[in-house]
Amino acid sequence: MTAPTTSAHFDVRRADDRFKTNAGWLDSKHSFSFGHHYDQKNTHHGLLVVNNDDIVVPGQGFDTHPHRDMEIVTWVLQGSLVHQDSIGHTGVIYPGLAQRMSAGTGIMHSEKNDSWRLDTMSGTAADKHDEPVHFIQMWVIPDESGITPGYEQLEIDGELLSGGLIPVATGMPEYVDHSAIRIKNKYAAMHVARMQAGQTPVALPDAPLLHVFVARGEASMEGVGPLGEGDAVRVRGGGGQLVTTDSAAEIIVWEMHASIAS
Repeated sequence: MTAPTTSAHFDVRRADDRFKTNAGWLDSKHSFSFGHHYDQKNTHHGLLVVNNDDIVVPGQGFDTHPHRDMEIVTWVLQGSLVHQDSIGHTGVIYPGLAQRMSAGTGIMHSEKNDSWRLDTMSGTAADKHDEPVHFIQMWVIPDESGITPGYEQLEIDGELLSGGLIPVATGMPEYVDHSAIRIKNKYAAMHVARMQAGQTPVALPDAPLLHVFVARGEASMEGVGPLGEGDAVRVRGGGGQLVTTDSAAEIIVWEMHASIAS
């Protein structure tokens, strides 16, 4: 277990302080500047430029829209999200399934809550229901611009049962054989831990930049203290801190070894 770096600096961002967009069908909270919400002092942390916490009502969603030169990772917490894009990919994203879209030279896609309940044994739609979809969408800058657009998804629900920090998406060489999906950036890795009460503490990666986000539940982080749902910690100067929970929590951790220019 890595000892925490004593020189680390913690920037705690509370859930209620995030930018907010409420469009009726969409309840979105933005950790960084997004759309018409702009703060020149809050545009990114490391390589992470978007960390949106979205809830979409049944039958609604994001109509077809473009992206370019961005690695986009979507992580569903509740419900199911239907993805369709201009290069022929269609997929249903649900809790425990990791999804990555590389926008590259340009891609069009839509994301909708079509309110299909999944049969978890077969992976097929079983019946209609009226459940909102709650998901976190994260964008990181790719290593290079102008790559071929791509899409990848993979079920990792079983791995998450360990309660430990599981690599979900990365381009870092040390993780590529263990992560669910690959992103086009060799300096970044996204990890998820579904923690249960009383389990062994989770040790954060030792990296110069970390973004620790409590997606569900409550947790406590060494050097920081209690964190609630939607809270985030931006770490500079080294990791290794321990995270614990008295009940249950799901945390998303971005490990980064480079940063974009401010």
